[in-house]
Amino acid sequence: MTQTWDVVIIGGGLAGYVAANYLAKTHLSVLLLESGTTIGGRARTDQIDHNYFNLGPHALYKKGYAAPIFDELGVKLNENVPKVDGVLIENNKEYAAPFNPSGILSSKLLSWKERIEWGKVLMKINQVDPHHLAEQTYEEWVRRIASSHNVQALLYTLGRLVMYCHTPEKVSAKVMLYHMKTGMAGVLYVDGGWQSLMDQLHNQAVISGVHVQTRSAVKRIDLDEGETFKVDVLRGESILANYVLSTAGPHELNDLLSEAITFPNRDGFAETTPIKGATLDVALTQLPRPERLFALSLRAPFYFAVHSQSARLSDNGDNVVLHVFKYHHPDDKIDGKQVKKELEDYLEMIQPGWQAYRITSRCLPQLTVNQRLPQPGEENMFQRSETGLSNLYIAGDWAHPRSILSEGAVSSGKQAAEAIIQKETRRSLAN
Repeated sequence: MTQTWDVVIIGGGLAGYVAANYLAKTHLSVLLLESGTTIGGRARTDQIDHNYFNLGPHALYKKGYAAPIFDELGVKLNENVPKVDGVLIENNKEYAAPFNPSGILSSKLLSWKERIEWGKVLMKINQVDPHHLAEQTYEEWVRRIASSHNVQALLYTLGRLVMYCHTPEKVSAKVMLYHMKTGMAGVLYVDGGWQSLMDQLHNQAVISGVHVQTRSAVKRIDLDEGETFKVDVLRGESILANYVLSTAGPHELNDLLSEAITFPNRDGFAETTPIKGATLDVALTQLPRPERLFALSLRAPFYFAVHSQSARLSDNGDNVVLHVFKYHHPDDKIDGKQVKKELEDYLEMIQPGWQAYRITSRCLPQLTVNQRLPQPGEENMFQRSETGLSNLYIAGDWAHPRSILSEGAVSSGKQAAEAIIQKETRRSLAN
């Protein structure tokens, strides 16, 4: 007979495993289904020639939602804090990045009047209450808060850095300012890549009784009898569940759900736009210019950073692991070969002759960074983890009203698990 699970979690990334670990503390039976051969989702780390490549540049906020949740779950974080100094590139010229007091004073990018304005803007970012900005785009906020074109460009550059988002005319000012305030408090790079976090979450979940099935891609979710769900897996298996927690993206979730399943936000999920980018991940024996560890273009959507300077990302401690990233706009038509050349040319500008020291590299020209570009007015869809269809819950980098990326994934995973636990507690008390 087909076993009925209390909770079936779809997706073995951050959100799914955070939820699984909280649910494992209860009496509920939990099955986690992962479509791939390995767990991790976009928090996966690939080991290539003894070097550890995240899927593009990853950083964890020191003062965000995720770090204390990891602490609650006993996940150990490594205190590897990168330096915030570096260079900004404008018209093929390099300027000290004015993201700390010494950079503001030394950078020749800004006039003295602009330095004063930029300093005041940075203070306003720390003081602003993002909740009052729910109906504004980030571009509207920038134009209201800054008059200098250079200061506005710096704000757009900082926004790209903290949220991987190159869409100021659409993105919510509230969500952007939360990420900027949190990101400016510092970030961490993780030894061994983010897979080390995923492995800890996986091991603890399995020890606590969570059953994990890899190679189990879900093809359909339907209602069986009453409020019980039937989850069909591509390999032919059907699974029954009292609760389903999906960490699939909003479009993927809509595709999985039977047409007979309706709830208020389903059409809204279909209208979401993902955030995308391109990454060139590189391992070198050494840096041609070792003093250049971090760079951003002021008006072009490019980023460069050496993550191995602050974290162990290779079995060989002398190797260098770095990332070059391009932030895509949703309207971009992406040519993979052209994007790869752009990334390599950008790296050549910052680290001339890098190819002579290349161990290995990987280019992902169209990487989904986050499943939802957060826009003004849509956060009401994500205030609750329950979809509006009884016992169907969502979590993931797209499923939190105030944050995205790992912040959204981790916090929504906890939120969904707690919602299921509370509902099950009320049901038990009623019986």
